[in-house]
Amino acid sequence: MTSEIVSADGLAGRDVLSVSALNRAVAGTLARGFPSIRVRGEIGNLTRAASGHWYFTLKDDAAQVRCVMFRSRNALVAFAPREGDEVELRASVGLYEARGEFQLSVDAMQRAGLGRLFEEFMRLKQRLAAEGLFEEAIKRPLPALPRAIGIVTSLQAAALRDVVTTLSRRAPYARLIVYPVPVQGEGAGARIASMLAAASTRAEVDVLLLVRGGGSLEDLWAFNDEAVARAIRASTLPVVVGVGHESDITIADFAADLRAPTPTAAAELAAPAGELLLEGIAAVMVRLQRCAQRHLQSAQQRLDYALRVLQRPRAPLTGLQARIDHLRMRLRSQARFRVGHGESVLGQLSVRLAARRPDAAAAVASLATRVARLRAAADRSLADCAGRVQQARQGLSHLDPSAVLQRGYAIAVDARGSVVSDASSLAPGALLSLRFARGAAVAHVDRVLPDAGEDIDSDEPVQPPG
Repeated sequence: MTSEIVSADGLAGRDVLSVSALNRAVAGTLARGFPSIRVRGEIGNLTRAASGHWYFTLKDDAAQVRCVMFRSRNALVAFAPREGDEVELRASVGLYEARGEFQLSVDAMQRAGLGRLFEEFMRLKQRLAAEGLFEEAIKRPLPALPRAIGIVTSLQAAALRDVVTTLSRRAPYARLIVYPVPVQGEGAGARIASMLAAASTRAEVDVLLLVRGGGSLEDLWAFNDEAVARAIRASTLPVVVGVGHESDITIADFAADLRAPTPTAAAELAAPAGELLLEGIAAVMVRLQRCAQRHLQSAQQRLDYALRVLQRPRAPLTGLQARIDHLRMRLRSQARFRVGHGESVLGQLSVRLAARRPDAAAAVASLATRVARLRAAADRSLADCAGRVQQARQGLSHLDPSAVLQRGYAIAVDARGSVVSDASSLAPGALLSLRFARGAAVAHVDRVLPDAGEDIDSDEPVQPPG
């Protein structure tokens, strides 16, 4: 029986090998000699099998090699490779024993040059971060309701259509201004930085959107330009950056005042939806109406109270007049009583004196004279009291509010129910209750003239209370 030798050393032995043993030995030799390598080339003959595995060839100008990348590994690739793409692979060298075909088993794939660009990206990011260019403290807030929005992108970019469509639907109140620039290729970064500076100088918008659709790292490299990052931070306008897809990160994203995962998201973040604004306005109007209703109800209650107080302004004076009349009656009664009592006493004394003394007649005449004088003094006292009462009555009539109101005057009462005597205590917009000789009215203060001598300009229209 022919023995099978599976080691490379056995290949030089004397025994005859089977094909499978030979392929297994070669596969082992390749695996030990090339455990992991990096190789660069162009993709060709790409096949995506139903199993999820990728099969393709990697070639250059002089040679090619078959490659396989299993589903568990190609799920980690950050882009969709196509034939003709220049890529870098990390792979192990092996032999497909069933057919004896030399191949690479690929563990990782990236676009050619990605490693160099990524290192350059990281160096620039670290340097600008060390300068404080990405600090949150220097980020500018976006306007709550932008009147105009600037869009910095290419006129041919699909991102422009997405942004315009979104803003036209979401924020029709905002004016849109497009600042066209190339978004990839040689010199694109410098052109973008120059346009950002120009838009900032013109200051015709409230916020800038720097947008571009997805692409490879090379396609998006203009947004990793240091000049773009510095132009974003030097802008006087807040800048929203929406470049590529959510997984695409650029230096411009770190420098932006706000980073959006996509151009459409940038448009949504830049302006609030008009429908939401209208709903908010409607809610505020409802609250204002409720507050105004409560205020009017409170003012009406104060006005009702003031009207009740002013309903009978003569009531206190009427009570005072009744008291004066009562005192007057008492004064007259007392005076009459004392005079009558004095006359009775004098009469009795006259009779007694006439009976006891011969000269009583003279004494009686003297007493009669004194009685007459006393009566005259009492009359004068009553007349004087009557004059003072009449004078007091006239004084009270001058203080009678109804008498003043009859002459065309009015009583002004403020919302607290206090009588207004000083115009400087009022303010435009205040409500007053005016009491007239007949009826009352509610007035609205349009202007305040603290100087009583200042005339109201009759030519100036007076606005009715709103």
